[in-house]
Amino acid sequence: MTISKSMHIFTLPGWQGSGAQHWQMRWSALFGDDVVEQHDWMQPLRGDWITRLEDVVQSQLKKQPDVPIAFVAHSLGCHLVASWAALSPNVSKVAGALLVAPPDPLQANLPPQLHSWRKPVLNTLPFQTKLVASSNDPFCSVEAAQQLAQSWGANLVNVGERGHINAESGLGDWPAGRELLQSTTHQIR
Repeated sequence: MTISKSMHIFTLPGWQGSGAQHWQMRWSALFGDDVVEQHDWMQPLRGDWITRLEDVVQSQLKKQPDVPIAFVAHSLGCHLVASWAALSPNVSKVAGALLVAPPDPLQANLPPQLHSWRKPVLNTLPFQTKLVASSNDPFCSVEAAQQLAQSWGANLVNVGERGHINAESGLGDWPAGRELLQSTTHQIR
């Protein structure tokens, strides 16, 4: 399966970005998905990240106003989607989102660099969403992932023991993940 060429896909890495072997970067190289580069990957301030995402979305919509967009978010990028969706006037242009391995911002050992994310946005997302979780993610229990999925109105997909579903998980190009994205956005052409 392939994603419709009439859709623009934004890749949203999490805290510290995604390295070259991360499936997000591999998808960008293989399929041309646009990686949203943040100004500061190490000190991710929620307001700065939301503003940056809104800037790139607006820029894309000026170029191609009739082309829907989709988000492929990993880790903190999942919370970015929820935070952006609560504020942006452009949510109607989003065909869907694949949210992979969101961390639990309420966990006791949340790194201090993530303090601005401590209070999660838990509004229902106004577009089709799948939340992909792992049963042994060190940053989010399955129960916390279920609560996030329910709050965001997302369909939960548990991929078993895949850690944080990142480069260390050994997923390579992660074709099963691309299929999940396809099934999330297939109704929009």
